[in-house]
Amino acid sequence: MSDLEALKKEAALKAVALVRSGDRVGLGTGSTAKYAIEELGRKLAAGELTGIVGVSTSEASEQLARQVGVPTEPLDPRPLDIAIDGADEIAPNLDLVKGLGGALVREKVTEVQARRLIIIADHTKLVGQLGEKAPLPIEILKFGFLSTIDRLRAFLPGGQLRQPAAQPYVTDNGNYIYDARLPETFDPAELERRIKGTLGVVDTGLFLGMAERAFVAAPDGVQELTRS
Repeated sequence: MSDLEALKKEAALKAVALVRSGDRVGLGTGSTAKYAIEELGRKLAAGELTGIVGVSTSEASEQLARQVGVPTEPLDPRPLDIAIDGADEIAPNLDLVKGLGGALVREKVTEVQARRLIIIADHTKLVGQLGEKAPLPIEILKFGFLSTIDRLRAFLPGGQLRQPAAQPYVTDNGNYIYDARLPETFDPAELERRIKGTLGVVDTGLFLGMAERAFVAAPDGVQELTRS
């Protein structure tokens, strides 16, 4: 394991330390969130936690939870006690860009019900402004996707359909993703409203005002950030 991977795992362990027996836990998706799911499984097996139930944000996290012994159940209207997930960009106020792993809609639908959203990431995800390093993933309907992209390009001209191979990437929901380049200056809340008001858009990877804190792995250790 590389030094950075070891730090990412340490960040995940700090987040899981906030979980209490009997909690309903949102299980994030991605290379950092997997460490949290594995730690939950270890704690359950060791008897350090009991009565934990996970709610998965993707088919991948659901499969991993089963492998490590974390019981899961589908999302329902009850609140989650805590959700632990990664991020692709973290702004100073803990606004986030998520979705490079393709699970943005299920992540948002799950994590909006969490009393506490805890982010775990490495230091390369810290940015001065959203869009500085990563594109903004926007999940769009497969039906009429070219028309949807045209509507988005009217105000977000930079971007492309996610297509890692011969065919477009398909989400767990059966949709496509348009990776948009954000402008140099913008109001995140207003942009979120405008994108979500575009016909054919399912949701965006902007997670605004949701995260309570973030554990960020850096070469000099794990830093804890909280939303003011």
